[in-house]
Amino acid sequence: MKINPYILIGIGVLAVATSAILVKLASAPAPVIAFYRLFFSVLLMLPLFLYKYKHELKLISKKDWIYSVIAGVFLAFHFILWFESLNYTSVTSSTVLVTLQPLFAFVGTFLFFKEKLSFSAISSGLLGIAGSLIISWGDFQVSGMALYGNFLALVACAMVTAYLLFGQHVRKRVSIITYTFVVYSISSVTLFFYVVLLNYPLTGFPKQDWIVFILLAIVPTLLGHTLFNWALQWVSTSTISIAILFEPVGAAILAYFILGEKILATQIFGGVVIIFGITCYLLSERKRTKVLAHPQPTAS
Repeated sequence: MKINPYILIGIGVLAVATSAILVKLASAPAPVIAFYRLFFSVLLMLPLFLYKYKHELKLISKKDWIYSVIAGVFLAFHFILWFESLNYTSVTSSTVLVTLQPLFAFVGTFLFFKEKLSFSAISSGLLGIAGSLIISWGDFQVSGMALYGNFLALVACAMVTAYLLFGQHVRKRVSIITYTFVVYSISSVTLFFYVVLLNYPLTGFPKQDWIVFILLAIVPTLLGHTLFNWALQWVSTSTISIAILFEPVGAAILAYFILGEKILATQIFGGVVIIFGITCYLLSERKRTKVLAHPQPTAS
């Protein structure tokens, strides 16, 4: 029986939307939560990797190993900063600001890969900034610390964008399972040393925290992103990217019912502005990619 890919995408969005909720339910420090999320993800992937993909390690070039290490370190600090942001700001604000990844991405490609910025990229970027300011202003009126949390979420977004920029080159030559296993392993090691060097505890947490650690590994990390990868067999990357923009919607609804968090009018308005800007940018990029792939014939 053929499964509708949009059902998979919907389940995937709901799965990743649980991430911030689960972090809020844990009492452990943010770096510890980040470490166990990736550590348990690696452990769960280990049997499949050893059985079917371990031979691919020999095929990874020196350059790809360097890029994988850089990507893994950026991913580690993305989780540290994002989870820390949730201690200061709401689930809604934090997840909305983290969805600015596509806008950070075109800035990164402009700075590091010298790609030209299109009108749609610039206009979408301005809308993203405007939406962020609206959210931050509303949060600042409620609490000054929320503004600090929003800042951490933005830096976390920049970190995950750098992770994606370095990782996309490796993914062209390495399978998704091997790449994910390698990068998650590097992130786990990075987080372990970070936790140990800064004297965070690795044990002594209540039973609920351990359940959260495992659920973070299974639901948003493995289930959510695995479903997106499966759906890519039938839909485009831009479709997945647009779908992920609805993660804050799912997170806000879950936060309202599970955590009792109120949703501010500024969060709704700012979030709509950001999602509209990014959606326009992604649709424009999709159209541009199609034009480049199938150029119109010119008159001779």
